[in-house]
Amino acid sequence: MGAETLSRENNHNESADQPRGVGAIPSARAGSIEQIAPFGEDQALEILARARTVVDPALRAAVESMPESMRRVVAYHFGWREVDGTPAEADAGKAIRPALVLAAAQACAANSRAADSFSLNSPAVRSAVRAAAAVELVHNFTLLHDDVIDRDVTRRHRPTAWRAFGATEAILAGDALHSLALRTLAEDTHAATGPALRRLAHCVVELCDGQQADCAFEQRSTVSLDECLAMAEAKTGALLGTACAIGALYGGADEAGAAAMDAFGREIGLAFQLIDDLIGIWGDPAVTGKPVGADLLVRKKSLPVVAALGSGTPAGAELAEIYALDRPLTAAEVQRATEAVERAGGRAWAQGASCEHMAAAIEHLAVAVPEPSAAEDLLALAELVTRRNR
Repeated sequence: MGAETLSRENNHNESADQPRGVGAIPSARAGSIEQIAPFGEDQALEILARARTVVDPALRAAVESMPESMRRVVAYHFGWREVDGTPAEADAGKAIRPALVLAAAQACAANSRAADSFSLNSPAVRSAVRAAAAVELVHNFTLLHDDVIDRDVTRRHRPTAWRAFGATEAILAGDALHSLALRTLAEDTHAATGPALRRLAHCVVELCDGQQADCAFEQRSTVSLDECLAMAEAKTGALLGTACAIGALYGGADEAGAAAMDAFGREIGLAFQLIDDLIGIWGDPAVTGKPVGADLLVRKKSLPVVAALGSGTPAGAELAEIYALDRPLTAAEVQRATEAVERAGGRAWAQGASCEHMAAAIEHLAVAVPEPSAAEDLLALAELVTRRNR
């Protein structure tokens, strides 16, 4: 979603129902993002395609090393196989995280000279392929577990792995993917492997902490916006930050450079989560594969919802009443909740906040990669994250 859209929606929501304390980010801040990162979607999609080209063989080789009992579940989850084991070409996801690893490696390696765009023949990119695969394996182990925890029945327009094979099988496959990720990285011979492995292992603990907080929030009647943002950073920002930091290390960055790249990825992660939460309410089912208002149907305390609940507005109070109902919500109630989040300013706040985090990410990237031309691919990927619709 572009800055013009954000500015227009923020102005539209400056009404009597505007939330106190979670007002829209000033449109001037949002408007600066397109000026700093004026990249088209095609550029980012090309980067993702090139990253997939080099990472997929490493992913498949790693998965092939698994015992058959878990390999069949993982191959199905990745979209490579049907439930019966026959080959498939289903959606395997965008692979943003491995692309960030490779783009960060390229950016840091090229930082001291005029940089070419992401190249499959770049030594820095080639050296970071195993690390990129490890990050993608970690991401997918969390997806397998998340689907069981959330009882989600579809992912990428197919039944989730636990629905296809059973919860026990999906959990064990996720456990195996976690170990496989660490082994894939540990077997690398690059000088950055040790620091990268430590970062990835630490990240998994942070991811689990974020997931635990997310689950705990569903049992609480009130959650603060600060708590929700901290959870989002742990659950989503941590792995994006780790992906960028690991790539930086493989590109020759020192710890200070890796830390700045980690901060860049975390800010992108927060923007990503804000957009994800917007999609969870207003996403097109034909695109997302999930029903309208999916997050509201299960009364998820997503960021727009928490902002609306804490807004002090009549619409926020109406939303709280709907969430307090002690029975499944009807379609009409989900629609009312959707409208209440918007009237309370939750949608406008989330859109503005995503732009603010994007701007903060760009500031961190300028520290990690001072040469503007070297940072272009990372900026293109970051912008794609904040403009996606699924």
